[in-house]
Amino acid sequence: MARAWQCLLTLCLVLGASSQAAVDARDHDAFWLWSGVAPQPVLSQAKTLYILQGQISASRRDPSGKVHFIAQGMSIPRLSQGQVWVVYRAHTLHWPEAVYGQLLGQVQRWQQAGNPVVGIQIDFDARTRYLDEYASFLRDLRQRLPAQYRLSITGLMDWSSNANPEAIAGLKGVVDEVVVQTYQGRHSIANYAAYLPRLDRMGLPFKVGLIQGGDWQAPEYLKDSPWFRGYVVFLQNP
Repeated sequence: MARAWQCLLTLCLVLGASSQAAVDARDHDAFWLWSGVAPQPVLSQAKTLYILQGQISASRRDPSGKVHFIAQGMSIPRLSQGQVWVVYRAHTLHWPEAVYGQLLGQVQRWQQAGNPVVGIQIDFDARTRYLDEYASFLRDLRQRLPAQYRLSITGLMDWSSNANPEAIAGLKGVVDEVVVQTYQGRHSIANYAAYLPRLDRMGLPFKVGLIQGGDWQAPEYLKDSPWFRGYVVFLQNP
């Protein structure tokens, strides 16, 4: 009997692996555009773009550890349709006043150029045990952000399983969405499916971030979640 169960389990794992499909960007309409990634024809169908425009980090060459704003990504275009989120990659949460000024000034220039900017997104790998510190940072940022802009963040899948409920609650009313990343680097996380059923526990509007060409099998229950808002595909060069 034990051998029969082992064979059945092996068969289920094989079938599960074979049902994985590569993420085809043509099946989606929301994309991340990162620095160094060449434009692709699929952008013509985009309804939402998350466009990297800078990173905030401490300079390794500066012994004082001063935090700098480093502009990155494409020059300001003129986009006439869809929604644009201006994205900032953060390596630290200890921002001096000058960084806030540079960031908000850049977002304003995007808006003044006629682009349909709806908000900013902060891409920060907040470890689950320190999520309460991140929530405090985001509350302060929300107060600084002009009221017409929404606030999006990327999130780790294990927030829904291991984060302190009080820390998650601290994000409510502060962020407008969490885009949960199912990939690390340039590849899908092998056990992403184990985390998906718990995403509803956050009680926050969420999207699922996919990596172009990565593995993905959409579960049927996901589209029935009252918090699910769709997908965002991270485009990458072949």
